[in-house]
Amino acid sequence: MEFRKIDNTYVVRIDKGEEIIETLKKFCTEQNIKLGLVSGLGAVNKATIGLFETGTKKYHSTELTGDFEIASLTGNISTMNGETYLHFHACLSDDKYATYGGHLNAATVSATAEIVIITFNGSVDRAFSEEIGLNLLKF
Repeated sequence: MEFRKIDNTYVVRIDKGEEIIETLKKFCTEQNIKLGLVSGLGAVNKATIGLFETGTKKYHSTELTGDFEIASLTGNISTMNGETYLHFHACLSDDKYATYGGHLNAATVSATAEIVIITFNGSVDRAFSEEIGLNLLKF
């Protein structure tokens, strides 16, 4: 991974073989990023995406393997219990141009991933909501 910081924005390149979530969580912790927006694209060969079923409050995920373009990666950075908290969604397309989307749990880069992080001063924490079943932004 390499990056350049310009004002309040980081332009990040994640390299082949690196896992996106793990790499960005470590990066945000090292750079003391507590609040931000994330956007990205690239290529992966393994990804785990998920869907939260609101009726049962259960999370379902599936692993995708093969060549996939990251057509869109979007998300935010916050904190929970003093730790970096990443919340990402992704749309991935395969060699038939079929798309798969959902919450991004993990993704291994197959060529490159280009990520832009816009940071903000301050922080917003999260807390688990029994009613909803998710870690919600806490104000």
